[in-house]
Amino acid sequence: MNLSVSSYDDLSDRIAAVRDEHGERRPGGADGRQPVHTVYVPADRFSRSTPADFGAEALRLLNTHTPGAGSFGAAFGLDPEIAGLVRERVAAKLSAEPVEDVRIDFEDGYGVRSDAEEDGHVEQVVEAVAAAYQVKGLPHYWGVRVKSFADGGHERSMRTLDGFLTALRDRLGRLPGGFTITFPKVVAAEHVALFAEWLDRLETALGLPSGILRFEVQVETPDAILDGDGRTGLRAIADAAAGRLTAAHFGVYDYTAALGLPPHEQRLDHPACDFARHVMQVSFAGTGVRLSDGSTNVIPRNDGPDEVNAAWATHAAHVRHSLRHGFYQGWDLHPAHLPSRYAAVYAFHLSGVDDVIGRVRAWHEQASSEASGVLDEPATIKALTSRLRRAVDCGALDESVLPAS
Repeated sequence: MNLSVSSYDDLSDRIAAVRDEHGERRPGGADGRQPVHTVYVPADRFSRSTPADFGAEALRLLNTHTPGAGSFGAAFGLDPEIAGLVRERVAAKLSAEPVEDVRIDFEDGYGVRSDAEEDGHVEQVVEAVAAAYQVKGLPHYWGVRVKSFADGGHERSMRTLDGFLTALRDRLGRLPGGFTITFPKVVAAEHVALFAEWLDRLETALGLPSGILRFEVQVETPDAILDGDGRTGLRAIADAAAGRLTAAHFGVYDYTAALGLPPHEQRLDHPACDFARHVMQVSFAGTGVRLSDGSTNVIPRNDGPDEVNAAWATHAAHVRHSLRHGFYQGWDLHPAHLPSRYAAVYAFHLSGVDDVIGRVRAWHEQASSEASGVLDEPATIKALTSRLRRAVDCGALDESVLPAS
């Protein structure tokens, strides 16, 4: 081969350096299972049986208000062809694993208490967690939400986390797996850096392995989206976490209130929230930081069918909105949210699933895709495979249906 340039080794080395730097900043998606929700429970209301109690109440509501496939499909707007299967699997989920992730809340859901009262609830929560752990009653993921560093609660926040982890170590001798801390109302990357430094000190003092304390931030202030210099703030927040950041959760109500939206427009599916979610997606794509949407604040005021079905309709619509935008996790605040969460998630995964399996199988078997009318790219096949994996992880599909590869 005739070449006009004798050597391009220097360019090749520089190209590889850029590639490696990009790979460090965006190493790929997170490994392992992502929960479909995080259930927030005020600390003073958490007991060893809380996850099971949520499931029992959710199953009671399901059986009371949607006893069959027809009523279930009507309540959640499902295709009759899949309504029966979805209901069967939702009922099984509520019986076996109603809560995938729980957060014991010492922040907004708990409020401001005296030091003596909060210290007492820390002790109560430690006993509840220890008891649940000993009978395998803790969800797959669990953790605590502490107070924000942004509004004067920082000393109480550190005191609560220190007291909780110290007492739990003394009670169990270890930190159960799946533990995550929620760090709310981030307004500056510097607060995140200080929180990460605090976790480092806690690990040293408690004799924990370095880096075991991981946390998620709540994106619920305009400052997290655009910092004081008008730049996107989320990457600086991720960098400040020093490798401890597992997820970013969107906070609907603080965010929309900060923007000045009227109360009746402070809702998960408002276009202003879509903007924030899109910034989150662009900022964290390929970083291994998972994304979660926020909550629906509509709950039934009583057990009447009109109340329950209205709450279900609103919540299911919000879950579907999140799923369409690529947010596969959200917050749930009440047992009534569990049937609508799983109904919407399972219907999302099961709708057209045979076509998805066929496209993935054809790709791996290098079969022609012309018959399906779709010419899939590798990135699309990766997304379809991820969808199937999510469906299996949450219980919508059986492992056996996945293509072998």
